[in-house]
Amino acid sequence: GQMSDSLASASPEESMLSTIAETIARTVKLPYVQLKTTGGTMATYGTPRNGSELTHIEITYRKEVVGWLDVASRLPKVPLSNSEYTLLTSLARQVGITLHAAHTSEALQAAREQLVLTREEERRRIRRDLHDGLGPTLAALRMQLSAARRLIRANPDEAEQLLDELRDDISTATADIRRLVYELRPPMLDELGLVVAIRNFKLGDSPLQLDVIAPEPMPRLSAAVEVAVYRIASEAIHNVVKHAGATTCVVEIQIDTGQLTLSVTDDGHTLPSDQPTGIGLHSMQERAAELGGTFSIQPATAGGTRVVVCLPLES
Repeated sequence: GQMSDSLASASPEESMLSTIAETIARTVKLPYVQLKTTGGTMATYGTPRNGSELTHIEITYRKEVVGWLDVASRLPKVPLSNSEYTLLTSLARQVGITLHAAHTSEALQAAREQLVLTREEERRRIRRDLHDGLGPTLAALRMQLSAARRLIRANPDEAEQLLDELRDDISTATADIRRLVYELRPPMLDELGLVVAIRNFKLGDSPLQLDVIAPEPMPRLSAAVEVAVYRIASEAIHNVVKHAGATTCVVEIQIDTGQLTLSVTDDGHTLPSDQPTGIGLHSMQERAAELGGTFSIQPATAGGTRVVVCLPLES
């Protein structure tokens, strides 16, 4: 019970190993426990007493060694008792399962992040191809059609009507391409940068005052993180405009070691606790989870609602 409760509360590998080492020491009442993984991470608890005998126990998962335990006996020159050794080997099996699960989870998360990063970089490439290739082609085509209209003499009325239709079609196609480009990666991220792009969010007729607080200069972010922050911030601001009845909205981006925190706080109605996940909350949550991040929504201290998203950054 105590062991599994402690393990459940530990998350990063070193903190988890420290918790395991301490739990083993307390459970078996040993002065010293050292835990080492095959990946090279190590944690110790306590100090060996003078003359204590050290016992080395392999930690395995399905016959594969995933780490080692070194423990000191309670009394100098007195080895571990059979019951202590049996208890430790039993705990080592449990630790093996925990270490394997942690490594599997890390590998899955790394694979998922790589997938998202690859997808966003690919989108950036497609956007460049569309923007630099197809865009100018369509513009040139439109100019050619205008010139053709001036040259056609036979049945000018019908020709003019046809050319007008074609020009409208091309305008529609151009608008579609712009929309496609925006869906792939909002162009303003490259044109203005993340912070200015958020500041320029179109509020429509809303009198909402939008403030954006961010580090200056803004560190370079991966394409995936940049798009996620922009999309989540936009969705959150849209919700404030549409549902909150707020007068001010503050978007804050903070960057600490290895983590970006985005918060969007308004002074409008506090979101009811039974609020359905409809109004864009689900998509914000998904975008955060896609990058291994967290999403939460809570009442703001001075009234209103606060959305907080934490995203891990590449080291």
